This record gives sequence, structure tokens and C-alpha cells, in this order.
Amino acid sequence: MVTLQDIRQNEDIKALIRAGNRYLEACGYTDHGPRHVSYVSKTAAYILKALGYSPREVELAAIAGWVHDVGNSVNRHDHGPNGAVILLPILRETGMDMNDVMEIITAVGNHEEQSGFISSAVSAALVLGDKSDAHKTRVRHGRPDPTDVHDRVNFSIQENEVTVDRKARIIRHELTMDETSSVMEYLQIYMSRIVMCEQAAAFLKCSFDLVINGRPVNNRPRPEKDAT
Repeated sequence: MVTLQDIRQNEDIKALIRAGNRYLEACGYTDHGPRHVSYVSKTAAYILKALGYSPREVELAAIAGWVHDVGNSVNRHDHGPNGAVILLPILRETGMDMNDVMEIITAVGNHEEQSGFISSAVSAALVLGDKSDAHKTRVRHGRPDPTDVHDRVNFSIQENEVTVDRKARIIRHELTMDETSSVMEYLQIYMSRIVMCEQAAAFLKCSFDLVINGRPVNNRPRPEKDAT
């Protein structure tokens, strides 16, 4: 059974992640390299594990998180669907079961807020992991461009934590920002991503709570708990 470790060591996937990160650096985007994909992989896996999903679903979420941005090696636009197409033969060559391959490429192909649709737990966890990654360490070379709102927002975020309350069915994203940027600027960039996180949490029968500097930003109705 193909594991996250197998995927991390795959030379083709390493090359795709490097190429995508170089391309986005040239475009002026924040980090999309090993730091970002590692965060997404760990967070997606943590969410499903905390909610009691099977070990294989947890592993697939971790794999999806690691490979989700390979489409950036082609173009930023439609990098989700592009990445899914690129990954299909590569994952098959690893010997991965076709059902697992489809789980991953469907999640990868649908993680963009512009066109994505959440249809599985792995897909939902990937969205939550990806859209929650905002932190000063994403700013390249540790030197923000003060004229770039993405740099300002990320550099202002000193702490970032995603937690799961399985009993209350709450996925909480907590940020601590300094005065380098503002909550308003954060929302200008992340509003559509926050909405997608709410949709992802709802698929997992949870609510999504966003808290910035100790204050709740969204106010979502609590999902009804299953009778079980």
C-alpha cells in the first residue's frame, strides 16, 4: 500500500513541487514549496484523524495535501484540475490502487475555490488544510513587500492553529495578527476561501469557526448531531 513517505520520496513529484514553487515565486506569490505542502498534508490528516475517520482516509488526506499544488508547474490558473491530470499516471506508476488514485485526484482537482466542489472527506480535509495556511513564514526570504497585500497579510500572522472538537463538531481556525496588516485586508484575500472552508466543514458534519485575535469572525449555525 502506497504511503505518504513513498510519495514524499517520489522524484517526479519532488520535481513538480519545485517547479511550481519557482513559477509562483516569479509571479510574486508566497511560498508554495515543501513548507506549504507539509503544512497542508499534516493539517488535512489531523482533521480526519481527530474526527475518527479510517487510517487509510487519514493517509490519503495526507498524500493529497502533499501533492495538491503540482499543477502550479503548468499555470496558476486551473492548477487544481491540471494537477489532477498530471498526477494520474504518476500515482498509477507507484502501484497505488486505482480507487485511492481517484480519491486523491478528485480532491486535488477540486481544491480551488473558483471551481472546486467538495464530494468526499479527503476533499474536505484538503480544502481546510490548504485554505488555513496563512503565516509569516510563507513570506519569501523573510522580507515582505510592503506594497503586496498578500505579503502584508501573511507577515502579520504570528500564530495560526487549526483545532478539532469532535464532540461539539467544531473545526476552529485561530489566528493572531499584528499591525503589519488588518482583519479587513485578510478578509479581502480570504473571503472566498473562508466560505469554502465552511462548506468543507459542513460536509464533515461540523461547523467552521474563524477566530482572529481572540474574536470570532463568522457566526455559523451548529450542525445537528447524528442520532448515533
